[in-house]
This record gives sequence, structure tokens and C-alpha cells, in this order.
Amino acid sequence: MENGQLIIMKENVIKIKSFAFALNIVKLYQYLTDSKKEYILSKQMLRSGTAIGAMVREAEHAESKADFIHKLSIGLKEANETEYWLELLYQSDYIDKNDFESYKTEVEEILRLLISIIKSSKQK
Repeated sequence: MENGQLIIMKENVIKIKSFAFALNIVKLYQYLTDSKKEYILSKQMLRSGTAIGAMVREAEHAESKADFIHKLSIGLKEANETEYWLELLYQSDYIDKNDFESYKTEVEEILRLLISIIKSSKQK
């Protein structure tokens, strides 16, 4: 398998995973606003958590390799920020340990995928 094909496969995985994560973040946001009446932290988490997939989608139609890397790098920053908001929501008792660990596992997997794609893209 050529490296280009490997990157395309990874991109599809990141596209699927980032969209699924965004859906989960939307559901968590709905829970936090409806049940916990928490609006500030959850809004930040919603913004950054859904931005990951949006940047992956933008990268699909990047104008250049540099633009592709830049868009995925922004997605990486958004994923890192989302992890921060999730940790803050957990430490402030808005989400329980099981939910936190589930979301954290998802975002860490996305972080690893984005790092891998960005590194391999830079090497070419």
C-alpha cells in the first residue's frame, strides 16, 4: 500500500471519528444545559468539540498541502481544548467519571490520529 493510500484511509477514519465525537458532544451539551443547567463551560466544549470535525472537513478541500496541514493543526488545537473543557467539567462534578473517561478516550484517539496525519503529511 502506498503512503498516499494510507493517508486517505486515515483521513476517512478521522472524518468518521470526528463526526461521531461531535454528535456525542452535542448530546453531552444538551444534557448539561437541560439537566445540570450549566451553560458556560458546556458552550465552550460544544464549540471546540464540534470544530474538530469541521476542520477535518475543511482539510478535505484544502488549497495546498500547507493549507491541509494548517487546517488539521487547527483541528488538533480544538481537540486539545475540548479535552481541557471535559477535564474541567469532570473536576467540577458536572459529568461523572464513566462519562468523562469515555469522552476522554474518544478525544485522545482523535488527537493521536491528527498528530499521525499531520506528521506524515509534513514528511512528504
